[in-house]
Amino acid sequence: MSQPVTCLSVNAFEAIFLGLVQGLTEFLPVSSSAHLRIIGELIGSSDPGAAFTAITQIGTECAVLLYFRRDLARICVAWWKALRGDHGPTWRERMGEGDHDALMGWYIGLGSIPIVILGLLLQDSIETSFRNLYLTALMLAGFGLLLGWADKVGTKREPLEALNPRHAVFFGLAQAAALIPGVSRSGGTITAGLLMGYTREAAARYSFFLAIPAVLGSGFYKLATSAGEIGAEGMPSGGATFIATLVAFVVGYLVIIVFLKIVSTFSYTPFVRYRIGLAIVVVLLLLLGVLTPEGGV
Repeated sequence: MSQPVTCLSVNAFEAIFLGLVQGLTEFLPVSSSAHLRIIGELIGSSDPGAAFTAITQIGTECAVLLYFRRDLARICVAWWKALRGDHGPTWRERMGEGDHDALMGWYIGLGSIPIVILGLLLQDSIETSFRNLYLTALMLAGFGLLLGWADKVGTKREPLEALNPRHAVFFGLAQAAALIPGVSRSGGTITAGLLMGYTREAAARYSFFLAIPAVLGSGFYKLATSAGEIGAEGMPSGGATFIATLVAFVVGYLVIIVFLKIVSTFSYTPFVRYRIGLAIVVVLLLLLGVLTPEGGV
């Protein structure tokens, strides 16, 4: 049976650096959890842990809330108006039939179900065996190749308005795969979107929306359940975690701006190459003993 990884204390400088890494990688299809897992050990803090990772992701998701505040407000208002019967009394009208914003509210919820269920069922594995670096390297390379293939064969014709319940579930299943470090939450959902024929921009945009309930839910759940552990021996302190989260918020906001500007113009080939290169480096460092598969002291 896999044992939980051991985490060394994270000082303020390391927290800033890890927050920078989280902010830079959360929205790019390169897996932020994999980077925190790898870099945390390389800088001498071992694996920062699933809880630290989840909590710092709150910072990046707050950046999403800020950047998409108008879109999210419009979706929430439209969803509520439809639900209370402004469009009519039938169940179809209350579900928002014909109103894209109202339907988007339901689709975000529907797409979030897979990761909630699998996250609860696989919680022990998420915090232990899923963080094995050999598995991380395999996911980096494998899902990188899948992203490249999807970007090549996808028709890239469908706008976000074409989203339907079946596609929302498929997006959600792809997001749930990111419970394994190395898959990438944005990479998984973008890959799914491309395979279903959505444009790069539409797939990326929905990946931002879909991540909000999943990441915030995971982050606040970890914050609540690990409150007694924060600052304990072998765990990052509350101050270090807060610093990393704040840095992740600022950097993540800037990354959103840049990513959305380039996503419609350039292919994902550079990200594919980066993922494969990183996977090779990780395996080499594991074989040389610089990194340990299960983390540890």
